Amino acid sequence: MRVLKDAGENFPAWLDAISRARRTVFFEHYIVQDDAVGREFAAALTERARAGVKVRVIYDWFGSFWIGGPRLWRPLIGAGGLVRRFNPPRLDIPFGWLTRDHRKLVCVDGEVGFVSGLCVSHKWVGDPARGIDPWRDTGIELRGPAVADLEDAFAQVWAATGPALPREDHTPVSEIAPAGDVSLRVLATAPSIAGLYRLDQLIAAMATRTLWLTDAYFVGVAPYVQALRAAALDGVDVRLLVPGASDVPSVSRVSRAGYRSLLEAGIRVFEWNGPMLHAKTAVADGRWARVGSSNLNLASWIGNYELDVAIEDEGIADQMESMYEEDLSRSTEIVLDIRSRLRPTRTVRRRRRRPSVGASAARAAAGALRLSHSVGAAITNRRVLGRAEAGIMAGVGTALIAITAIGILWPMVLAAPIVLLGGWIGIALIVRAIDLYTKRPGEDARPPEPADPPDDCDARR
Repeated sequence: MRVLKDAGENFPAWLDAISRARRTVFFEHYIVQDDAVGREFAAALTERARAGVKVRVIYDWFGSFWIGGPRLWRPLIGAGGLVRRFNPPRLDIPFGWLTRDHRKLVCVDGEVGFVSGLCVSHKWVGDPARGIDPWRDTGIELRGPAVADLEDAFAQVWAATGPALPREDHTPVSEIAPAGDVSLRVLATAPSIAGLYRLDQLIAAMATRTLWLTDAYFVGVAPYVQALRAAALDGVDVRLLVPGASDVPSVSRVSRAGYRSLLEAGIRVFEWNGPMLHAKTAVADGRWARVGSSNLNLASWIGNYELDVAIEDEGIADQMESMYEEDLSRSTEIVLDIRSRLRPTRTVRRRRRRPSVGASAARAAAGALRLSHSVGAAITNRRVLGRAEAGIMAGVGTALIAITAIGILWPMVLAAPIVLLGGWIGIALIVRAIDLYTKRPGEDARPPEPADPPDDCDARR
């Protein structure tokens, strides 16, 4: 296993592995932008397809909406590669598009695999000529039997988008030789499973010395926040590093609304001073670490397909801790002053950034969930609210008053969307009912799943 920092280390490693492919390339990314970076990867994949390599690509429909699409992949398809969009909108499933494929995976020949938080876009490269720094992100390179788990993870989403991946395209784990002595687990999570959510809570409960978290879109739900608070109150050094200037400013505002309860428990909160911090990592007690695509919010925990790797190795954890301390040197710590107001430890000028066109609807849903928690707490009085949440209360209250006024003065403005949505959902339910009624007995309505992996693939060395 090798830790890779930013696009400067990740992208060249990906391209080198693709150029050496002899049998298969599995390429799965939430965002593949039709820009210089995206076209470079598309060209590399096309060259391998022309050489007879089986190239299989999955990109997320929403993540690449407006910034990438079929035109980018036409040369690859013409060369014999297969490309699938994940979960475009369907009339018979009105809200099905909220489930996204947020994974970032490259897997070559069953020999080497890459898992990260990086998407394929110029944002991760930056523009030195214009003084634009690259986005900060982290990935890993894997070799050895764990690569078979990465192939199975790709096959899982491939089956969710159409016919399953043929078994001959899989690399048998028995044919992959051990490579190194790092113990790790591949965590391929699917919607509604919440496996990583339970793991994150478990790590927060079991940490005894340190728990250092980096997250791009932190929207902590109450049980997880309470787990972090409990760890800090027990003497664990809990730290949270988040973006100072996010590509989704609304998520940053929601995150900041939750700082108070963290700080009051002794959790240290830092904001990154660069253009965007996009990494999703954790390191605990100098011996456990996690790297991957999952953010610390409900959208990643239960709404999306995500891919992470949990590592139990003191050497890797030491690298992650050193990288974390280096990141803190470019960050601003947020503290409570004597009047209990949030403030940075020093003044830092930050440039406002426009929201990304490809920003995830799942992240917006997580932000809405955070708003609902705050509003629900205000209405039911089930937990203490801080001054930092007053802005949310005022904003939601103003919006509800405005909606009420519109309903009184122009009722059709509210009625028309409700009628259209109700009709759409009604038609969708009837279509699904007919589809289920006409299926043959025993026929499964779900897409085929890949064969179960062998029992020994849960933990690889």
